[in-house]
Amino acid sequence: MTSEELLRLLETHWTTVVTGLDDDDLGRVSDALREMREETVAGRPAAVARAVRRLKRTLAALPPDHPVSEALGGHRYAAGARELPRLTTIDAVIGVLGTPPPDPAELLRSARRRLLAAPALTEAEHAALTGSGATGPPGGPGPATGLIRLRDPDDGIRYPRFQFRPGTAEPLPVVRRINVLLRADRDPWGAADWWLGGNRWLGGVPADLLGVLPDDALERAAAELVGAC
Repeated sequence: MTSEELLRLLETHWTTVVTGLDDDDLGRVSDALREMREETVAGRPAAVARAVRRLKRTLAALPPDHPVSEALGGHRYAAGARELPRLTTIDAVIGVLGTPPPDPAELLRSARRRLLAAPALTEAEHAALTGSGATGPPGGPGPATGLIRLRDPDDGIRYPRFQFRPGTAEPLPVVRRINVLLRADRDPWGAADWWLGGNRWLGGVPADLLGVLPDDALERAAAELVGAC
């Protein structure tokens, strides 16, 4: 896994990285990111690689089933390729992880409110359209297999609308495949953030690019993020 891929992974799953690390570890993450930036500006790949190793050691504190931990796998302590990441990518991650937030819980709530504001089907609407009252968890049997399910504290389960063909509850096959890559069953918020947030590689918001870009272009972007290709 390259440093650029690691940074994109952190940018996608930053909400659960913030809640999965304590303030001391977040401080070490901040230090490593700023060191990466300084050494990238100075054009020193070997020093960037050392900062990446520091960052990976700190990320070892995340739970083993966290998507970042699973993507790192045996790469956690590997030196990796000595290339220089893009400054724009480093700055994007510093923007969300660069300093220990004073209130991680409020930061997480704010991010989730943004995702819940996107058009979505309620569980009742989804059940009515599919003719099934039992949707089941993502990854399990039934019409909810492979779908992102976000829990709204006021309105219950919500299915982001981009996952379906217009006017129906028929899931788009490419969305289901990408949701599996993004481990939407374990981190639905991180998967939703990938779909609904800006993506510099794709040049837009992935959910808005469904039917605009070829399906395989979207799948490659997700696969690169998690190191699956």
